[in-house]
Amino acid sequence: MTSWLHQDRLEAVLAAISASGARRVLDLGCGDGDLFVHLAAMPALNAVVGIDICNASLDRLRARLARMKVTAAKIDLRHGSMTEPAADLAGYDCAVLLETIEHIDPDQLSRLERALFTVLRAQTIIITTPNAEFNPLLGVPAHRMRHPDHRFEWDRRRFRTWCARAAKAAGYAATFHDIAGAHPTLGGASQMAVFTRPAG
Repeated sequence: MTSWLHQDRLEAVLAAISASGARRVLDLGCGDGDLFVHLAAMPALNAVVGIDICNASLDRLRARLARMKVTAAKIDLRHGSMTEPAADLAGYDCAVLLETIEHIDPDQLSRLERALFTVLRAQTIIITTPNAEFNPLLGVPAHRMRHPDHRFEWDRRRFRTWCARAAKAAGYAATFHDIAGAHPTLGGASQMAVFTRPAG
């Protein structure tokens, strides 16, 4: 994806995190840290935890953080699976999955749903994923996906149906946003769901 689309996606997620008023944030599937480095530099946050299954990605992220002036005490990087989160991560203000869900095998989505909405149960959950409807505008052939590691790519209807069902079952409200470009009929290159649960 072109860099401006990627930047637009990051800005949309960062704006949603700021709007939530979060102080403690989980970056699930943080990878090399494109989002995490921004979170680490946000003065409003006092705890930022990144989780990824790939040790090499975490090492690259550590190297990026070492070149930044960030408060080490608020940063926690962990090797692990977002479908099997540690119990001490429950109840954070915000959990983010930035272009991550599509890397999970479809038969594991129920485990992810349980991890997010039953185990972690953050006050706000933000999920972005590619919008398959936009693929032709990016030159992606109909029989292919944007990345070889993508297990699926959903159109907006499929994504919103999954999110709405999960939200209803867990007592969250969900709002949906087209991000990273805006075509009048195809939406954005990415799509974002913001889940919130009543306080208390």
